[in-house]
Amino acid sequence: MEKLKKMLKDKNRKIENLVVFLSILVITLIIINNIIKEEPKKSTPNYSNAELASTSANEINSDNLEKRLENILSKMDGVGEVSVLVTYSQSSQVIPMYNESTSKSVTEETDTSGGIRTIQAEDNEKSVITGSDSNPVTEKTVYPKIEGAIVTAQGSSNSNVKANIISAVEAVTGLSAHKIQVFEMKN
Repeated sequence: MEKLKKMLKDKNRKIENLVVFLSILVITLIIINNIIKEEPKKSTPNYSNAELASTSANEINSDNLEKRLENILSKMDGVGEVSVLVTYSQSSQVIPMYNESTSKSVTEETDTSGGIRTIQAEDNEKSVITGSDSNPVTEKTVYPKIEGAIVTAQGSSNSNVKANIISAVEAVTGLSAHKIQVFEMKN
């Protein structure tokens, strides 16, 4: 009888340990699940509209992209002096934010002969939202699509240098290799 009591006590202890272990496991899984589900918050810089407009203009400026490409390509081994031309399919487009208001009115009129006439009127008003500096607040800017690039470089007669130039321009512009032409610059 003593052995049976001892076995039952051990079984109860095992069950208690199993319940504690399962509880800890469930809590750990919940914590891990919450950590995985949390996405890092994207911090957006706090710019004024004027700063955004000037930043957008600088980013879109093809001369800026060309100068930056020329600068980085000229620093590559064997390239030498470089000149870059980038072509675009269209110009950039700034889409302003609008304040829209809509009002509807329904009027029922009864004439002298007992007829009922219903008149429905809808009024839509749309105005551009401006900031404190009277410039329009922009919703988004649609940037032009890059169509192609031409690069002239002193060292482009070397096939490895030419391949490196094409790879670099591909990485910056997202163009495929057949839309990038590299030529040797004359001395």
